[in-house]
Amino acid sequence: MTDDRTVRIALVGGGAFGAKHASALKRIEGVEVTAVVSGSLEGARTFAAEQGVGRAVASLDEVLAADDVDAVILATPTPMHAAQTLACLEAGKHVQVEIPLAASLEDAEACLAAQQRTGLVAMVGHTRRFNPSHQWVRQRIEAGEFAIQQMDVQTYFFRRKNLNALGQPRSWTDHLLWHHAAHTVDLFAYQTGSPIVQANAVQGPIHPELGIAMDMSIQLRAANGAICTLSLSFNNDGPLGTFFRYIGDTGTYIARYDDLFTGKDEPIDVSGVDVSMDGIELQDREFVAAIREGREPASSIAQVLPCYRTLAALEEQLNAVAR
Repeated sequence: MTDDRTVRIALVGGGAFGAKHASALKRIEGVEVTAVVSGSLEGARTFAAEQGVGRAVASLDEVLAADDVDAVILATPTPMHAAQTLACLEAGKHVQVEIPLAASLEDAEACLAAQQRTGLVAMVGHTRRFNPSHQWVRQRIEAGEFAIQQMDVQTYFFRRKNLNALGQPRSWTDHLLWHHAAHTVDLFAYQTGSPIVQANAVQGPIHPELGIAMDMSIQLRAANGAICTLSLSFNNDGPLGTFFRYIGDTGTYIARYDDLFTGKDEPIDVSGVDVSMDGIELQDREFVAAIREGREPASSIAQVLPCYRTLAALEEQLNAVAR
């Protein structure tokens, strides 16, 4: 049964992705952003003014105690994700958390246990599942018109200093494995419809200031025989982002976020795939729909947990080599 009442959402995180969610939520009917939280009350007030939200609050705790908040979207630093997700669920609020759900398997499993205990909607922002380009490929797979033989993926940034997507200083350090690889590890298993049964990783030197590997290479194999090669770098001085090449039995497709091309770089029109061309908006629409319909969302914690099991195994492998 669908609940037609307004879904009242608090947005936590006034950075680059918080702004993307704020913009997306404005385009969804029956949604009200009732409060925003940022790193400071001053920052929250600035963000609220920019996004046309009436209330800025100082902390997540204040949001969780509010009667006019049904759900929370967390666009906060990675190290906060698991604890904040748990806090939202324990407070009786539906929650969508930006990728990654957690930076350890233990924390990810704790979030799943809390979701199962509370029965609330808990979704992780694995946006690639929602991008029209990847939806188009999935529709062909589901129709039996295309089977993946290999995915070749490049995730490239130029980030030798600790800055966010807007070029502002970060209070935390991004991570190639737990953040950026999570997108592809999840998408590969999702698109092949087959669990990952083999995973290998190597990484380059640890950056002396950032304390992370700046380059990484990952190989995956699914139970159905499909393979994936993923290259990640914070050292790439060129186009930024993630570029996916689907090599299959009946064609090759290249996905660049919401755009799709053939293997010969001919554009494919994906404008009719869904109600929007914005993957973040489609992700947020699914979150709202799941709340209204009282059902499990696509990219729920339960659905994406196998990805985090693979990441944990890869981390263990990398740590063993380092020792």
